[in-house]
Amino acid sequence: MEFNSTDVFLVLKSTFFKNKIATFTKQLFCILGLTFLFVACSSDDSRSDQTESDYYFRASLDGRKVDFYDVNFQGGGNDNRFEHIVVGGFEAPYPTKVGDQIPPSLDFEIWRTGGDIKAGTYSTPTEPEMVARYAVQKQNGTIVYSTRTADDIFTLKIESISKNGIKGTFSGKVRNLDSGVAIEITEGTFNLPYEDIINTTK
Repeated sequence: MEFNSTDVFLVLKSTFFKNKIATFTKQLFCILGLTFLFVACSSDDSRSDQTESDYYFRASLDGRKVDFYDVNFQGGGNDNRFEHIVVGGFEAPYPTKVGDQIPPSLDFEIWRTGGDIKAGTYSTPTEPEMVARYAVQKQNGTIVYSTRTADDIFTLKIESISKNGIKGTFSGKVRNLDSGVAIEITEGTFNLPYEDIINTTK
């Protein structure tokens, strides 16, 4: 049997390319597998950083712990300053049917026209344009508890505030001016995105 050097070269070349292609294919699948794994892990991480569970607005009202629904942080001002902020939410999901009772709500706001609301401690009545309110809806009207009296102090501590969101704590007392009944707010804490409604069932 005669061996042609050209035939041997072609067989070796074919085997070499087959092995090379098989190796390349294995490497390609490994690289693609690792890429998909990395992308899946990183996308899971980014989702876990931005889920609603990371955001909250809660407090104890006369010792009754409440996680608030349909919570929103809004604010604005000139030159990218916060001259006004408001944070508020409801004790239960806001009703979707007309005629359903609106749940009690808690909110607080600060006005500093021409100023800039930054991280720090704010308290009534020393902060003249600050108010906290707890409103209970009834069939015959709304019962409002607020910080409009000089004796009731409500303190807000803002840890951070930006167009990304706001974080902090609060506590104090709100009072109904008609009845004189006060509600003690303790363990107030919040971490909210800017202008996005969180903890909603809609």
